[in-house]
Amino acid sequence: MRTLPLRRAGVLALAVGATVGLAACSGGAGGGSAAPAPGSSSSAADETGTRVALSYPGGIVVLDGETLEVVGDVDSEEFTRLNSAGDGRHVMVTTTAGFQVLDAGTAQDEPVLTDLVFPAEKAGHVVVHGGKTVLYADGTSDTTVFDTDALLASTDALPETETIPGVEAHHGVSIVLEDGSFVTTVGNADGRTGIVVKDPSGATVAESADCPGVHGEGTAQDEVVVFGCENGALIFDDGEITKLDAPDQPYGRTGNLFVSETSPLVIGDYKDDRDAEGYLLNRIALIDTAAKTQTVVDMPEGAEYTFRDLARGPGDLGYILASDGAIHVFDPEAGAFTDAFPVIDAWEGPAEWQDAHPAIKVSGDIAYVTEPAKNMVHAVDLTTGEVLTSATLEVTPNEMALTR
Repeated sequence: MRTLPLRRAGVLALAVGATVGLAACSGGAGGGSAAPAPGSSSSAADETGTRVALSYPGGIVVLDGETLEVVGDVDSEEFTRLNSAGDGRHVMVTTTAGFQVLDAGTAQDEPVLTDLVFPAEKAGHVVVHGGKTVLYADGTSDTTVFDTDALLASTDALPETETIPGVEAHHGVSIVLEDGSFVTTVGNADGRTGIVVKDPSGATVAESADCPGVHGEGTAQDEVVVFGCENGALIFDDGEITKLDAPDQPYGRTGNLFVSETSPLVIGDYKDDRDAEGYLLNRIALIDTAAKTQTVVDMPEGAEYTFRDLARGPGDLGYILASDGAIHVFDPEAGAFTDAFPVIDAWEGPAEWQDAHPAIKVSGDIAYVTEPAKNMVHAVDLTTGEVLTSATLEVTPNEMALTR
């Protein structure tokens, strides 16, 4: 495993005020903490707590989740996407070669962008669920699966993987359920149409072609899986697929879903005008996977958001970082916004979706919020709305991923 050199001294300035310790929550995306692998350094990673990885043009900076001090800075490609690997220590970096492994380090080990790459043509979505990490290659529609905790035991070689061949290449996503069922999107170069579910033997259990533009995935309570469509959503539950129609027809798109594995209620982004310019949205989707319903809720006046600005957090609530600079608290059970916490300055939407603009990620009770206009990142206690720590960086943060 090759170490790329650290390049920058780190944070230029911490915000005025005492640095307050942040809660470090174990477990990666998809819920559940990874079991330590024999001989691994997972205990050291547990002691280290959350690490925050932020991409910028040509590199990735890694912050200590408690102090927001820079602990590592490595070279990478001009634009990369970041996703948690789910094991509390690693981040998947999408590059032209595939999914490259970033070791975010521990209190004893510096972060490094390793030479370990899961090959993929047009690396795309990463899903962590049920102890498996699932990588999707848009260029082939192949799916690569490995045990989430296996990277903790790997030092100079990739862990053992299973590759499930794709059929027709498209921008898609897959998930492996706890019983070994495989759920994946269906599409081709002309578009995406739905999903198919196969049992561990490869036999088709269920399928639907009634989901134009299928995108995104989330697993709610009782392992109910939801996919977004351009006119609603698909729910896979107990061997059956149910189509939910969006309130707006023929177009009411949900493309990104935000779930809690202890709640049947799912929050999604929502776009009701196919021809609308820009990327700011002013409504959210609320999907009840138990009742099999979908409704839409307006954002508070003057508050808009993008796909990077939704999260779930304490109490299974939704937290939306809006263009007015506040985190708006959404109660899915009530179907209403209940509070708002001012965090950053008001901002405008990006010209292109890849452009740096504010984002939010949550670990336990703590939200990490980027403010690219000021090269800043903030840690917010979601139980009180207090900004605990802020840091100014030497670079402009874009994509963000947390190790836990």
